[in-house]
Amino acid sequence: MAWEFLTVYWREMIRFVRFRTQLFASLLQPALWMAFFGVAMSSNFNRFTSAVPVPAGVFPVDYLTFMAAGVIAMTTLFTSLFGGISLLFDKNWGLMREMLASPMPRTHIMLGISLSGITKSFIQVAIIMAFGLLLGVRFFPGFSAARIALSILGIFAFVGVFSLGFLLFSSTISMRLESPEGLQGIITLLTLPLFFVSNALYPIQAFPPLLQALSIYNPLTHLVSGVRYFALGSDFFAVGARYSYTTTDVLISFGYLVVFATVMYLLARWTFQKAVVT
Repeated sequence: MAWEFLTVYWREMIRFVRFRTQLFASLLQPALWMAFFGVAMSSNFNRFTSAVPVPAGVFPVDYLTFMAAGVIAMTTLFTSLFGGISLLFDKNWGLMREMLASPMPRTHIMLGISLSGITKSFIQVAIIMAFGLLLGVRFFPGFSAARIALSILGIFAFVGVFSLGFLLFSSTISMRLESPEGLQGIITLLTLPLFFVSNALYPIQAFPPLLQALSIYNPLTHLVSGVRYFALGSDFFAVGARYSYTTTDVLISFGYLVVFATVMYLLARWTFQKAVVT
């Protein structure tokens, strides 16, 4: 088996560590979201929904804990969409031409980029979870040590597949563009609709029918559902609504993300095989 993609991966991780501004910004961003946006929104939503009775036997979840899964999803989305920007820098600096002309299979370029992006997402998720616990997020309520370990693995599995799909999508776009500004424009166009037409910040039950239908096909919705299932359990009450997840629901969400990542892989592979850099 060829292992050239590990060279691309290692180069990307060295770049991530050495660019101190990017490193600290990527690590501080999720913590700041939790510290400011999360705490501020939590105080308001908890007050608005305090009059709604909690069903008997259902675990109540405050808004800060509820939205922590959304922050995990949002951070993963941003990190993944920006993952392909290094390919644009390689094209502008002439490195991509040398990489495409090397004996290394072209698919290893996108795999190395994707693996580094997944690693960055895992680091950020770990920071969000640790910092959230310091702020009062109540993840893993009443879970045993073994169940917590399995839940963390489940969260990372969802984050990894979701991140892979959008990293491949970002790589595909980057290979078709010539400037980072174009990628930034596309990212700006996509992130807000994906984020707000999902269950990251609030229940989708109150959405208009059209937005509810769109949210079902939104990969971010399936990521948030998976994270909440593993972090909060299969039955809880938050933001005036009851959330119940079955094992089948979670498997369907995970399967949807796998299909999404597979489609993005096939598209990225075709793009890299046809790529010509002058």
